[in-house]
Amino acid sequence: MRGAEPFLLNEHLSRMVRSAARMELALPPVEELVKLAAQACDGWDPAVEGALRLTCTRGPEATGEVTCYAILTAVGAASKAARARGLNVAGITLGFPAAIRTDAPWLLGGVKSLSYAVNMASQRWATANGLDDVLWLSADGFVLEAPTSTVVWRDGDALCTVPVSSTGILPGTTARHLLDNAGALGLTAEERMVTTASLTAASGVWLLSSVRGCAPIHTIDGVALAPSPDTVRIQTLLGFHAPE
Repeated sequence: MRGAEPFLLNEHLSRMVRSAARMELALPPVEELVKLAAQACDGWDPAVEGALRLTCTRGPEATGEVTCYAILTAVGAASKAARARGLNVAGITLGFPAAIRTDAPWLLGGVKSLSYAVNMASQRWATANGLDDVLWLSADGFVLEAPTSTVVWRDGDALCTVPVSSTGILPGTTARHLLDNAGALGLTAEERMVTTASLTAASGVWLLSSVRGCAPIHTIDGVALAPSPDTVRIQTLLGFHAPE
């Protein structure tokens, strides 16, 4: 078990509770969700890196009884390889200003839901265009997040990420854990708005998620970024290791 895993499970459950409240979805007690997660992990080979997904739905339409289930699968080779080889990404627009979701609760800013059509369409577009992933941009030109990852970059002695409260992006648990422990790397933590042009000048840019871990970005919109010596340090801190 990685050192960050208990924290990540607690944070994922907290995010699930917040998201469910926003959607008026009644969840079972958190203790029951923890038991469900433990049942899914029971008997899993600790030598195999796995990804646990907890899903809660409103259940059958006839009864409206909430249904929850857990799926545990091995982390794919492509996700692990990205930690070593890095990512070639491009910025694509979401079509609305960065701050619009803070005043539009019906857009479900910051909610983790099953509505992943745009996320998957974005990644299919990336693959079709010879890219590994994309950065979602606001209509006013700011980087928000990636379809399944949080953007983190280094500027001077600070590890930075995009503010959640003013943009409505999904709060990344892995990124939060990194920034909360930035001091262990001799760095500080900040939240800032950023553009792709500023990212290309950063001394390290990464996409962080609980499955892919920490994957460095090596190219943005065709502009090559210098490799960062912080990548291995961050991966080690988080417990995600690139394949040999």
